[in-house]
Amino acid sequence: MCTVTFLYKGDNQFALTSNRDEAPARKTISPKIYNDLGIKMVYPKDELAGGTWIGASEQQRVVCLLNGAFELHQRKLPYRKSRGLVVKEFLAASDIRLFCDSYDFDNIEPFTMILVDWNESLKLIEIIWDGKEKHQRDLPLTAHIWSSSTLYTDEMKALRKDWFEDFKMKGDFSDDTIFNFHQTAGTGDPTTDVLMNRVFVRTVSITQIRKNNNDIAIQYKNVLTDEISNTNLQLKTSWSITER
Repeated sequence: MCTVTFLYKGDNQFALTSNRDEAPARKTISPKIYNDLGIKMVYPKDELAGGTWIGASEQQRVVCLLNGAFELHQRKLPYRKSRGLVVKEFLAASDIRLFCDSYDFDNIEPFTMILVDWNESLKLIEIIWDGKEKHQRDLPLTAHIWSSSTLYTDEMKALRKDWFEDFKMKGDFSDDTIFNFHQTAGTGDPTTDVLMNRVFVRTVSITQIRKNNNDIAIQYKNVLTDEISNTNLQLKTSWSITER
Protein backbone atom coordinates (compact mmCIF):
# COMPACT_ATOMS: atom_id res chain seq x y z
CA MET A 1 0.00 0.00 0.00
CA CYS A 2 -0.73 2.82 -0.97
CA THR A 3 -1.33 6.24 -2.58
CA VAL A 4 -1.70 9.34 -0.38
CA THR A 5 -2.44 12.99 -1.15
CA PHE A 6 -2.43 16.07 1.07
CA LEU A 7 -4.24 19.29 0.19
CA TYR A 8 -3.99 22.42 2.33
CA LYS A 9 -7.10 24.58 2.11
CA GLY A 10 -5.99 27.54 4.24
CA ASP A 11 -7.02 28.58 7.76
CA ASN A 12 -5.51 25.38 9.23
CA GLN A 13 -7.86 23.22 7.17
CA PHE A 14 -6.74 20.27 5.06
CA ALA A 15 -7.74 17.00 3.41
CA LEU A 16 -5.58 13.89 3.54
CA THR A 17 -6.73 11.01 1.33
CA SER A 18 -5.34 7.47 1.17
CA ASN A 19 -5.93 4.51 -1.13
CA ARG A 20 -5.17 1.22 0.59
CA ASP A 21 -3.71 -1.37 -1.80
CA GLU A 22 -3.92 -4.81 -0.24
CA ALA A 23 -4.88 -8.43 -0.86
CA PRO A 24 -8.69 -8.39 -1.22
CA ALA A 25 -9.08 -11.26 1.25
CA ARG A 26 -7.53 -9.20 4.06
CA LYS A 27 -10.49 -7.81 5.96
CA THR A 28 -10.81 -4.28 7.32
CA ILE A 29 -13.21 -2.85 9.91
CA SER A 30 -14.54 0.58 8.89
CA PRO A 31 -13.51 3.58 11.05
CA LYS A 32 -14.60 3.57 14.68
CA ILE A 33 -13.54 5.34 17.86
CA TYR A 34 -11.17 3.40 20.11
CA ASN A 35 -9.43 4.16 23.38
CA ASP A 36 -5.90 2.95 22.73
CA LEU A 37 -2.87 3.72 24.88
CA GLY A 38 -5.11 5.93 27.02
CA ILE A 39 -6.03 8.17 24.07
CA LYS A 40 -9.22 8.42 22.03
CA MET A 41 -8.51 7.85 18.37
CA VAL A 42 -10.47 6.93 15.27
CA TYR A 43 -9.22 4.69 12.49
CA PRO A 44 -10.10 1.83 10.14
CA LYS A 45 -8.76 -1.38 11.68
CA ASP A 46 -6.91 -4.21 9.98
CA GLU A 47 -8.92 -7.17 11.24
CA LEU A 48 -5.98 -9.59 11.16
CA ALA A 49 -3.27 -7.57 12.91
CA GLY A 50 -5.38 -5.06 14.85
CA GLY A 51 -3.39 -2.08 13.60
CA THR A 52 -4.10 0.65 11.08
CA TRP A 53 -2.50 2.69 8.33
CA ILE A 54 -4.40 5.95 8.91
CA GLY A 55 -6.17 7.69 11.77
CA ALA A 56 -6.84 10.81 13.83
CA SER A 57 -6.61 11.31 17.58
CA GLU A 58 -7.58 13.70 20.35
CA GLN A 59 -3.89 14.65 20.44
CA GLN A 60 -4.69 17.01 17.53
CA ARG A 61 -2.99 14.81 14.98
CA VAL A 62 -3.51 12.77 11.83
CA VAL A 63 -1.11 9.96 10.95
CA CYS A 64 -0.89 8.01 7.69
CA LEU A 65 1.61 5.27 6.81
CA LEU A 66 2.76 3.84 3.49
CA ASN A 67 4.71 0.60 3.31
CA GLY A 68 8.32 1.00 2.17
CA ALA A 69 10.88 3.78 2.16
CA PHE A 70 12.75 5.09 -0.89
CA GLU A 71 12.86 1.84 -2.85
CA LEU A 72 11.62 -1.75 -2.82
CA HIS A 73 13.30 -3.56 0.08
CA GLN A 74 14.09 -7.17 0.89
CA ARG A 75 11.99 -8.28 3.85
CA LYS A 76 13.94 -9.51 6.88
CA LEU A 77 11.42 -11.38 8.99
CA PRO A 78 10.63 -11.50 11.83
CA TYR A 79 10.19 -7.83 12.69
CA ARG A 80 9.89 -6.57 16.24
CA LYS A 81 6.66 -4.64 15.77
CA SER A 82 3.87 -4.23 13.23
CA ARG A 83 3.83 -0.92 11.37
CA GLY A 84 0.10 -0.75 12.05
CA LEU A 85 0.86 -0.55 15.77
CA VAL A 86 3.47 2.15 15.12
CA VAL A 87 0.71 4.37 13.69
CA LYS A 88 -1.30 4.09 16.90
CA GLU A 89 1.74 4.95 19.01
CA PHE A 90 2.32 8.11 16.98
CA LEU A 91 -1.36 9.01 17.25
CA ALA A 92 -1.15 8.71 21.04
CA ALA A 93 2.07 10.70 21.58
CA SER A 94 1.70 13.90 23.61
CA ASP A 95 4.62 15.86 22.08
CA ILE A 96 5.23 14.67 18.53
CA ARG A 97 8.66 16.28 18.19
CA LEU A 98 10.02 14.67 21.34
CA PHE A 99 8.36 11.38 20.44
CA CYS A 100 9.95 11.32 16.97
CA ASP A 101 13.37 12.08 18.45
CA SER A 102 13.21 9.31 21.04
CA TYR A 103 11.28 6.60 19.17
CA ASP A 104 13.01 3.23 18.71
CA PHE A 105 12.72 2.36 15.02
CA ASP A 106 15.08 -0.61 15.24
CA ASN A 107 13.88 -3.84 13.61
CA ILE A 108 10.68 -2.34 12.19
CA GLU A 109 9.99 -2.88 8.50
CA PRO A 110 10.68 0.22 6.34
CA PHE A 111 7.88 2.74 5.98
CA THR A 112 6.96 6.28 5.03
CA MET A 113 4.83 8.19 7.53
CA ILE A 114 2.90 11.41 7.02
CA LEU A 115 2.07 13.38 10.19
CA VAL A 116 -0.26 16.37 10.34
CA ASP A 117 -0.12 18.01 13.77
CA TRP A 118 -1.86 21.21 14.91
CA ASN A 119 -1.05 21.43 18.62
CA GLU A 120 0.58 24.82 18.09
CA SER A 121 0.56 25.69 14.42
CA LEU A 122 -0.35 23.30 11.63
CA LYS A 123 2.67 21.20 10.68
CA LEU A 124 3.15 18.62 7.93
CA ILE A 125 5.94 16.18 8.75
CA GLU A 126 7.34 13.33 6.66
CA ILE A 127 9.27 10.50 8.32
CA ILE A 128 10.96 7.82 6.22
CA TRP A 129 12.46 4.82 8.00
CA ASP A 130 14.64 2.85 5.56
CA GLY A 131 15.48 0.06 7.99
CA LYS A 132 18.76 1.64 9.04
CA GLU A 133 18.22 5.38 9.31
CA LYS A 134 15.36 7.79 9.98
CA HIS A 135 14.88 10.62 7.47
CA GLN A 136 12.63 13.37 8.82
CA ARG A 137 11.63 16.72 7.35
CA ASP A 138 8.95 19.37 7.62
CA LEU A 139 7.07 19.90 4.38
CA PRO A 140 5.46 23.11 3.12
CA LEU A 141 1.69 23.36 3.48
CA THR A 142 1.05 22.80 -0.21
CA ALA A 143 -0.31 19.89 -2.27
CA HIS A 144 1.65 16.61 -2.08
CA ILE A 145 1.35 13.05 -3.35
CA TRP A 146 3.10 9.87 -2.19
CA SER A 147 3.09 6.34 -3.66
CA SER A 148 4.34 3.24 -1.90
CA SER A 149 7.75 1.96 -3.02
CA THR A 150 6.65 -1.62 -2.37
CA LEU A 151 4.19 -1.49 -5.29
CA TYR A 152 5.27 1.34 -7.56
CA THR A 153 8.49 1.93 -9.48
CA ASP A 154 10.07 5.37 -9.82
CA GLU A 155 8.52 5.60 -13.29
CA MET A 156 5.06 4.83 -11.91
CA LYS A 157 5.55 7.39 -9.13
CA ALA A 158 6.50 10.01 -11.72
CA LEU A 159 3.35 9.24 -13.71
CA ARG A 160 1.22 9.73 -10.62
CA LYS A 161 2.89 13.05 -9.91
CA ASP A 162 2.05 14.11 -13.46
CA TRP A 163 -1.61 13.15 -12.95
CA PHE A 164 -1.63 15.07 -9.68
CA GLU A 165 -0.14 18.13 -11.38
CA ASP A 166 -2.91 17.94 -13.98
CA PHE A 167 -5.44 17.78 -11.15
CA LYS A 168 -3.93 20.83 -9.45
CA MET A 169 -3.96 22.81 -12.68
CA LYS A 170 -7.76 22.60 -12.74
CA GLY A 171 -7.83 24.62 -9.51
CA ASP A 172 -10.73 22.78 -7.86
CA PHE A 173 -9.47 21.54 -4.49
CA SER A 174 -12.82 20.49 -3.06
CA ASP A 175 -13.08 17.35 -0.96
CA ASP A 176 -15.18 15.64 -3.61
CA THR A 177 -12.77 16.35 -6.45
CA ILE A 178 -9.73 14.95 -4.63
CA PHE A 179 -11.76 11.91 -3.59
CA ASN A 180 -12.71 11.49 -7.24
CA PHE A 181 -9.02 11.80 -8.22
CA HIS A 182 -8.32 8.80 -6.01
CA GLN A 183 -10.98 6.85 -7.92
CA THR A 184 -10.32 7.90 -11.51
CA ALA A 185 -6.76 9.22 -12.06
CA GLY A 186 -4.70 7.29 -14.56
CA THR A 187 -4.60 6.13 -18.17
CA GLY A 188 -6.97 3.19 -17.93
CA ASP A 189 -4.24 0.69 -17.04
CA PRO A 190 -5.45 -0.97 -13.81
CA THR A 191 -1.93 -2.04 -12.86
CA THR A 192 -0.75 1.57 -12.53
CA ASP A 193 -3.88 3.71 -12.09
CA VAL A 194 -4.45 5.30 -8.68
CA LEU A 195 -7.40 2.95 -8.20
CA MET A 196 -5.19 -0.08 -8.79
CA ASN A 197 -6.10 -3.68 -9.58
CA ARG A 198 -3.52 -6.42 -10.07
CA VAL A 199 -3.72 -10.20 -9.78
CA PHE A 200 -3.10 -10.55 -6.04
CA VAL A 201 -3.43 -6.97 -4.78
CA ARG A 202 -5.77 -4.09 -5.50
CA THR A 203 -7.14 -0.88 -4.01
CA VAL A 204 -9.56 -2.15 -1.37
CA SER A 205 -10.55 1.15 0.27
CA ILE A 206 -10.25 4.93 0.14
CA THR A 207 -10.07 6.95 3.36
CA GLN A 208 -10.29 10.74 3.45
CA ILE A 209 -9.65 12.72 6.64
CA ARG A 210 -10.72 16.37 6.54
CA LYS A 211 -10.00 19.00 9.17
CA ASN A 212 -12.38 21.95 9.20
CA ASN A 213 -11.78 24.27 12.16
CA ASN A 214 -12.14 21.93 15.18
CA ASP A 215 -14.09 19.28 13.32
CA ILE A 216 -12.60 16.12 11.85
CA ALA A 217 -14.62 14.35 9.16
CA ILE A 218 -13.65 10.92 7.87
CA GLN A 219 -15.11 9.44 4.72
CA TYR A 220 -14.34 5.77 4.13
CA LYS A 221 -15.22 3.82 0.99
CA ASN A 222 -14.98 0.05 0.81
CA VAL A 223 -14.08 -0.29 -2.87
CA LEU A 224 -14.96 -3.99 -2.91
CA THR A 225 -18.57 -3.41 -1.81
CA ASP A 226 -19.04 0.29 -2.73
CA GLU A 227 -20.20 0.93 0.85
CA ILE A 228 -19.40 4.41 2.22
CA SER A 229 -19.30 5.41 5.89
CA ASN A 230 -18.92 8.92 7.30
CA THR A 231 -17.54 9.63 10.75
CA ASN A 232 -17.58 13.10 12.34
CA LEU A 233 -15.56 14.06 15.38
CA GLN A 234 -15.58 17.25 17.39
CA LEU A 235 -12.06 17.91 18.63
CA LYS A 236 -10.91 19.54 21.88
CA THR A 237 -14.29 19.77 23.58
CA SER A 238 -15.93 16.43 22.89
CA TRP A 239 -15.96 13.47 20.56
CA SER A 240 -19.07 12.50 18.67
CA ILE A 241 -19.62 9.97 15.94
CA THR A 242 -22.18 9.73 13.21
CA GLU A 243 -22.11 6.91 10.69
CA ARG A 244 -24.32 6.66 7.67
